[in-house]
Amino acid sequence: MDAIDVIRTKRDGGQLSAGQIRWVIEAYTRGAVSDEQVSALLMAVFFRGMAPDELAVWTQAMVDSGERKDLSSLGRPTADKHSTGGVGDKTTLPLAPLVAACGVAVPQLSGRGLGHTGGTLDKLESIPGWRADVHEEAYLAQLRDVGAVICAAGNDLAPADKKLYALRDVTGTVESIPLIASSIMSKKIAEGADALVLDVKTGSGAFMKDVASSVELARTMVGLGEAAGVHTVALVTAMDRPLGRAAGNAVEVAESVKVLAGGGPGDVVELTLALAREMLAGVGRGDVDPADALRDGRAMDVWRRMITAQGGDPDAPLPQPAERHVVTAPATGTLTRLDAYALGVAAWRLGAGRARKEDPVSAAAGVVWTAGVGERVVAGQPLLELHTDDAARIPRALEALEGAVGVDAGEQPLPLLLDRITA
Repeated sequence: MDAIDVIRTKRDGGQLSAGQIRWVIEAYTRGAVSDEQVSALLMAVFFRGMAPDELAVWTQAMVDSGERKDLSSLGRPTADKHSTGGVGDKTTLPLAPLVAACGVAVPQLSGRGLGHTGGTLDKLESIPGWRADVHEEAYLAQLRDVGAVICAAGNDLAPADKKLYALRDVTGTVESIPLIASSIMSKKIAEGADALVLDVKTGSGAFMKDVASSVELARTMVGLGEAAGVHTVALVTAMDRPLGRAAGNAVEVAESVKVLAGGGPGDVVELTLALAREMLAGVGRGDVDPADALRDGRAMDVWRRMITAQGGDPDAPLPQPAERHVVTAPATGTLTRLDAYALGVAAWRLGAGRARKEDPVSAAAGVVWTAGVGERVVAGQPLLELHTDDAARIPRALEALEGAVGVDAGEQPLPLLLDRITA
């Protein structure tokens, strides 16, 4: 095989053979093909796209660059969930223990936030003592004993993706549906779950801003999951406004605990239950109603055991901010706009997010709000509360929020659940 031939084939609009794909992914992962050559190939894919069977082989080659976890020894079905990311999107936190409480093991390998989107691991690390790193034996033991684990992925899962993602980031090839889909699905397939539910966000706070692009990404990922033998379903959900009533780290943990206690914001509960029902149905447990596990406290019990198993104290007070700043409602009427992207950027500037992967984050920073889109507000009432450890961060957060709030502005929010995609 020759890297230049592979590049030319795709550059000229041809379809790569299975042999070409497997060779170039394997050779690049071990350093036998240069960054410059793979950069050219990624740009060719960006402009030429990939056929479904071509993309399936590409994704499987990325899976095969590392190990695919074998969870068959757990003695119970396994289901996983992935969200394409948004603002206030804390569903993983209540969802994993909820599904585990219904008898299905949840091996949730999660990531950290970057830019305006939050990261599950950052949120959980606001719990005193909680650890994101779980070694292989403890990972399997926790899945057997507790039924759920949320932790960082090791370097053995799809190492080709790690190299390719870093290259896409610096070559302007991130926004390619085949490359996005293969990046997400190679890691999720490698996790080894029987079923996978995808939450594909759409709107200002999402990676995909319009519904058509989100549906295309969802269909592509569902096809890849099914091709790899994983029962896969996608829900396309709204991210034109943030989810719940909080964006940040500790504030989202607190909101998640409210959901597990049988309360919490209606949209978070609705989406968590919708995802849980899909996960259960995916492994043949569609007759189980996860709402029962919220009502009777079983989900909360699993949450406490899951946090404790990873060194956390579920009863410890969460970090509190040194500074708070209130933003009031600009008028009386119905709140018709609460822009997800603007709130995400504000939380990021307050310290809840990072610009680079190595940057630290503040556990206490974030934004909470007292009303959601569609609710009535009164001029002058507290609407947003900004949390930070550094008062000097507040002015830039307020800049991000300019124009983010609309009262009786005549806008129609997206339905929370927009579409359901199956094979």
